[in-house]
Amino acid sequence: MSKGKVLIIVGDATETVDTLYPYYRLIEGGFEPVVAGQERKRYQMVMHEVKPNWTITKEWEGYTIEATVAFSEINPADYIGIMFSGGRAPEYIREDEDLLNITRWFFDHNKPIASVCHGVEIPARADRVRGRKMATVAKCKFDLEICGGIYVNEACVIDGNMVSGRTFHDNGHYIGPWIKLLEEEAAK
Repeated sequence: MSKGKVLIIVGDATETVDTLYPYYRLIEGGFEPVVAGQERKRYQMVMHEVKPNWTITKEWEGYTIEATVAFSEINPADYIGIMFSGGRAPEYIREDEDLLNITRWFFDHNKPIASVCHGVEIPARADRVRGRKMATVAKCKFDLEICGGIYVNEACVIDGNMVSGRTFHDNGHYIGPWIKLLEEEAAK
């Protein structure tokens, strides 16, 4: 028996480790992860790494992941939490009105939220980071701050109902506290 359904927001070029680590941790914790995209389909994930002596991120294909629900089909009240995965996908899906409405709902109803890496671009675009402390990959600091958020360069930043990490290197630091919030929400 599931403790509740939790949305994982993806698109093509979602980062593989950003996505799969929380996906399997949710299952391990007794939750039902539900992968959501602009449409029901298989999305191509990518892997990111900054190689020695490189100044930019190297990207190559990772695994694929199946979105079982489209943003337009989501009733946010059916879910107890949401996770904004990283990679390049948030840059491309952050203009989706259905996704922006879903994002606003989770913030406005104080539900458990997780964000990693470029995931910040979605709540920033939804105008829900104003005055909030968040971790994100350093290159997204501007996106956060220009939308009124407060950049914190730490592996786990908790600001009320939101838990964030900088990159997949922080998975072991911020996912546990987010799952704790989900457990508290499930117990209500």
